[in-house]
Amino acid sequence: MKSVLQQLALDSSRRDFLRGRSLLAGAAVAASFAAATTARASTDASDELIFMSATKLAGLIRARKISALEAVDAFIDRQLSVNNELNAVVMNCYARARKEAKALDEKASRGEWVGPLHGVPMTIKDSLDTEGVISTGATYGREQYVPKKDATVVARVRKAGAILLGKTNTPEFTLGGLAGINAASNLLYGSSHNPYDLTRSTAGSSGGAGAIVAAGGAAFDIGSDWGGSIRGPSHNNGVAGIKPTSVRVPRTGHIVDYGGIFDLWQQLGPICRRVEDLELITPLIAGPDYHDASCAPVPWADPAAVDLKKLKVAFFPTNGVTDTDTDTQNTVRQAAKWLDGATASVKEDLPKDILEQLYDARNKITNGDAWAFYKRMADKWGTRNFSPAVTERMKTLKPLSTAELVEAWERADESKSRMLQWMASYDVLLCPVAGKPAEPIDRPPGSPPAFGSWSYTGAFNSTGWPVVVVRCGSSADGKLPIGVQVVAAPWREDICLAVASYLESRSGGWKRPPV
Repeated sequence: MKSVLQQLALDSSRRDFLRGRSLLAGAAVAASFAAATTARASTDASDELIFMSATKLAGLIRARKISALEAVDAFIDRQLSVNNELNAVVMNCYARARKEAKALDEKASRGEWVGPLHGVPMTIKDSLDTEGVISTGATYGREQYVPKKDATVVARVRKAGAILLGKTNTPEFTLGGLAGINAASNLLYGSSHNPYDLTRSTAGSSGGAGAIVAAGGAAFDIGSDWGGSIRGPSHNNGVAGIKPTSVRVPRTGHIVDYGGIFDLWQQLGPICRRVEDLELITPLIAGPDYHDASCAPVPWADPAAVDLKKLKVAFFPTNGVTDTDTDTQNTVRQAAKWLDGATASVKEDLPKDILEQLYDARNKITNGDAWAFYKRMADKWGTRNFSPAVTERMKTLKPLSTAELVEAWERADESKSRMLQWMASYDVLLCPVAGKPAEPIDRPPGSPPAFGSWSYTGAFNSTGWPVVVVRCGSSADGKLPIGVQVVAAPWREDICLAVASYLESRSGGWKRPPV
């Protein structure tokens, strides 16, 4: 039996340990905020307010060359001019936005600045809670749901000075699109349309976000990515997006939040027109909030400190699983050529058997309970009329036994370990986001959902690795954008962003759509 003194000493040690962990977490968040507030000056050459980067706009507001109200009015006008065609913004809060902008301008007149995003207008994916603004998650059970508080990531960018203009379209629960529709779509609001070709898909599930940012209707958005839902829309809509390392950013307040067998797959991140905005915004939303129990207090590394000359690059233009067209393959090869000479080495290398094992395990885990998890979400919110496509899927699926599900989980973990071993030879990987540029919204009768691209994107939800998507090319006719995934090992967003920034400088990145 321990003496009283021994027990007191043990209790003291525990308190010191917990206090140390709390300080570490706080320091990591503070460091991330500091990294964002001291971000280097914008390199964006755009001079039109609604099309410049959020970083440049924030700088002009701080320099008193543009007011927050002028910025808000400009983006509202743009939304009103394009949204009838895009159906990207499904709920607005314009009156509140103007009120907040006026208040921020008053602060600015006194030399008071709220944060690095002071006065910058944004939209937010409708799957994230926004205080005082209807947040449906695209499901009927939440048709009139008004949250009492913001999701953690929304609260953080608002605290940094960003102004919410409205919510952007997504499939129901970010997972249940409409049968025959190859875009962000749901029973409440219908389908979003691609600003480069209105007959083409925005991809999902952050499809409304990708479309409105590409079209200049918001300086940025925050999306979610469970299997490619930030990266697909970034590719289809020609913008920049980041899926941070798993558990870097808290999921609190997202309609599919944290916990459960899919816990490590879901990540939140910004969608912007320029890579420099990803560098500004991602560290602002990172770090524990003490609700999402998985979120880790990992410090943010500055992309500006990355020496490209020391990086070893791997790439593959096709993975042999998804049908990948020539334009997409050529875009990846071109990105690799741009890095040849700018980095230490560039090598084509495909870990095909590992990716196939990862893809197979992911599909088994996804369907392991025959989508009963979706029905539980519908029941939670009182939704009785939910996506018919999901209903049909449920009819075709048979739940795995516990033993089969655990085996698939073990196979996924084995694949993750093998991927880490493969990546030990490289610093960064380039590969497609999807097999093709944006495809038609209307899917041919009887054709399966476009889940094949999960073999490109879902693999990195399963591994939890950070990925940035940046536009590096176009379809042969020059009309549709093509993005490339820039992948690094866990916690190395700095490498992803540094490489993506270089590729953007070579390709030109985002280009204004015709809408």
